[in-house]
Amino acid sequence: MAKSPLPPALAAFVAATARRDMTGVAYAVMLLGNAAMVLLTLDAAYAAAHGWIYALLCGCLAFFVAEWGIRVQAAVRMHQATAYLTSGRGLVDAASATAVPIALAAGVEPRTAWLLAFAWALKVIPGVPGLRRLRRVMVVEARPLLSVLVLFLLVLFLGSVAEYTLEHDVQPATFGTIPSAMWWAVVTLTTTGYGDVVPITPLGRMVAGMVMISGLGVFGLWTGILATSFAAETRRDNFLKTWELVSRVPFFASLGPSTIADVTQMLRTIDLPPRATVIRKGEPGDCMYFIAAGEVEVDLPGKKVRLGEGAFFGEMALLGNNLRSANISTTNLSKLLVLDLVDFRVLMARHPDLARSIDAEAQRRALENRT
Repeated sequence: MAKSPLPPALAAFVAATARRDMTGVAYAVMLLGNAAMVLLTLDAAYAAAHGWIYALLCGCLAFFVAEWGIRVQAAVRMHQATAYLTSGRGLVDAASATAVPIALAAGVEPRTAWLLAFAWALKVIPGVPGLRRLRRVMVVEARPLLSVLVLFLLVLFLGSVAEYTLEHDVQPATFGTIPSAMWWAVVTLTTTGYGDVVPITPLGRMVAGMVMISGLGVFGLWTGILATSFAAETRRDNFLKTWELVSRVPFFASLGPSTIADVTQMLRTIDLPPRATVIRKGEPGDCMYFIAAGEVEVDLPGKKVRLGEGAFFGEMALLGNNLRSANISTTNLSKLLVLDLVDFRVLMARHPDLARSIDAEAQRRALENRT
């Protein structure tokens, strides 16, 4: 295998920046660059340290230019240059690297040109899972959202025409044209209430009240559509993540897809740091645990037993004895799947084979603990 022509440090940087996620260093550079851009707009700071501010901005720009060049090089090597350059990430990277130099080369005043560094802040968007989820929601719910937008524009236009008809004679300066009346309609529909344009005729105020109520309804529809779809997307993502964890647990490996789906809907996931207490001896038992990743230590009389990935514990309190029989804590960073008592009983009733397997393991452990 041919050796990489790049130095090890640069090769590692290429590998890091070629990934979809943004490195912590890039986040730090972005924050410093945007802070320097803000300082550039403060006259006192500019007069006192404009040289340092420009030096910091140039350093951040150099970083983003190098990052963009490396990502382009990596995309070319993988024969994905066109896909990268035309993607959202590629366009943001290109704007981050070229917007300010192009503006400076075009003769734009430096303090104004450096305002284009706002593009650096856009680089956080691909790394925020919630924003990607929101984009999927916007795509899935495009038609309902567009329908509400049409309703919003319809109320906006009709309200503007009505107020123009009722108010333009008594307030020609503010309602003299329909475009002028539209400013009032936008402020009223969004319930901003600036108060700079107010109807004074009785009918005009009646129309204003209807527009206000319509605005509440329109934005309520938008909020309901987005909230419902966002919650559905969140449940979908959580289901897929839990499915992946459940399928990795050997105890569930022999289950069919329908059973795994049934189990996945009942389990919840918790992440615990090292040396975190999961179960305390003598406490009532209301759930059992499956180890998706990590390890736990069971503190038994005279000995300690460690359970690794794929094992389960806490079932003995659910099968008979309601009190926990041992202290259990994590030995390292662990991801556990939790099955509550009610769901445990439902699952055991639906899947007798699973119930027998858990009962057999509980009996084996009880015998082992007595010896």
